[in-house]
Amino acid sequence: MSVDTSVKTKVAPVVAEPRPIKKIHYPFWFGGSASCFAAAVTHPLDLANQTVSEKVRLQTRAPGAPTSMLGTFVHVFKNNGALGLYSGLSAAILRQMTYSTARFGIYEELKSRFTGPSAPPSLPNLLWMGCVSGFLGGIAGNPADVLNVRMQSDAALPPDQRRNYKHAVDGLIRMTRTEGVTSLFRGVWPNSTRAVLMTASQLVTYDIFKQICTAQLGMPDSILTHFTASIAAGFVATTVCSPVDVIKTRVMSASSAESKSSITHLLKDIYRKEGISWMFRGWVPAFVRLGPHTIATFLFLEEHKKLYRKIKGL
Repeated sequence: MSVDTSVKTKVAPVVAEPRPIKKIHYPFWFGGSASCFAAAVTHPLDLANQTVSEKVRLQTRAPGAPTSMLGTFVHVFKNNGALGLYSGLSAAILRQMTYSTARFGIYEELKSRFTGPSAPPSLPNLLWMGCVSGFLGGIAGNPADVLNVRMQSDAALPPDQRRNYKHAVDGLIRMTRTEGVTSLFRGVWPNSTRAVLMTASQLVTYDIFKQICTAQLGMPDSILTHFTASIAAGFVATTVCSPVDVIKTRVMSASSAESKSSITHLLKDIYRKEGISWMFRGWVPAFVRLGPHTIATFLFLEEHKKLYRKIKGL
């Protein structure tokens, strides 16, 4: 009887080493491009909102004129057609090309440089990145922001006081010639403050809510997740930016004589006339405008990134 004396050896399975996670560096202009697409979609809401608020503030509303944003939307469409809803679009696009390109680009660049590819950045890190990028974006986009406010509020002014800028470039040239280069940076400090608050609340909130949706709630990285995170970001951004938004709009739409008043004097005047409620005046129409714009911006941005990864094979 033969005995098998061969020794069977166990071969350890070969375990493949995990492939290192490669950090994707997206183009700087993606945020500005996505914001331009969003501005083209939501501009009629922005126009109607701005027109209503300016007519009420300046008390130039004619008898029987619409008092709501929806009524103004319909009124403009009936009297000026579909193109009337896009009055001042060139200034809005110029603003996104400067302001949003700078703040999104710098924010993503800072995230790429100061965070690792495996672990998501912490809230304090996201906040300081948002503040820095927002401040620089506010300065870069201030000239276009002044034009945007002026062109949208022009319809609320009496005919003899309207500026009637043909487009953004015409507005920049005429402002520089008649009011000097400094007019392009009117309200730059409240605008930059607003940009800091907007970026720190909007972009950071989006990243945080997206992390919660994917990591804690188990949602896939899909359009539904992007929509959920962006609507939450729009809600937070509207609430945080409401007080500065009121000040910024009033400073930028002021005449040369009115603009000489200090921010402190303006705040005292607003508080005396309207009380503490001025801080959240127009919150609902602001959210109706900013909410869709925030959603559209991040949806377009995520599609930009998705297409980029597909083209690059990442």
